[in-house]
Amino acid sequence: MNSLPEKCKIFAHRGANREAMENTRGAFDKALRYAIDGIETDVQLSRDEVAVLWHDRFLNKIGLNDKNIDDFDYQQLQTLINPDSENEGIMTLRDFLVTYRQCCHLLIEVKNREWESSSRHQTKMRQTLDLIGNDPDQNILVSSFNLASLEYAHYHRAGAPLIYNFETDQTITDARRLLTTHTFLYGFCLPISNTDQAIVDLLHDHRKCVSVYTCNSDVEINKALQLGVDILISDLPNKALALRDQ
Repeated sequence: MNSLPEKCKIFAHRGANREAMENTRGAFDKALRYAIDGIETDVQLSRDEVAVLWHDRFLNKIGLNDKNIDDFDYQQLQTLINPDSENEGIMTLRDFLVTYRQCCHLLIEVKNREWESSSRHQTKMRQTLDLIGNDPDQNILVSSFNLASLEYAHYHRAGAPLIYNFETDQTITDARRLLTTHTFLYGFCLPISNTDQAIVDLLHDHRKCVSVYTCNSDVEINKALQLGVDILISDLPNKALALRDQ
């Protein structure tokens, strides 16, 4: 990382998800009505290995409580998830990149969890990096809670800006270790609840980008701003912008 931004960037978490269904065109377009710096979104794989935008494995949000995103091919998901809404149907990662990569910074979280095979983890990460393609200004960041997936991503495309997402039980001790063992990481995304000045300063001393999730209350947003983080992810980007710029 050559330099750290002087002003905290505000990223809309899954778009303006309080105003439209998360991770849809409607949510992204509403977020862009504000002076946001970036959009955060999530990538899953359909059964036939199409990279789609969906936060978790489950389809309970659309009333299918016993079904998962990977139970269906992409064409089936199109008929299940708001098929009559152009703005709130399921979106592919390819379409998302085509539509929004020129609008603002993007943070793409690859949702690789233990319920899925490592081969699908790698497929998802490989598709994400290949679809991003050439990005010399590094306007598109890729993150994951799965460290092995980030290792694979670095092997597949050295130099891609990769963000490791911390779980709530990880600490500055974990950060110190990773700064030695995983020097390729571009940065870390930390839960705001247990982020403090010591870990922010440590990461900045190593020229790493510091993101925090998910800052919604005035207290959380102001804490992140006072800590001097680089990226603040919020479900309420308009509130975060107002507090940052006041």
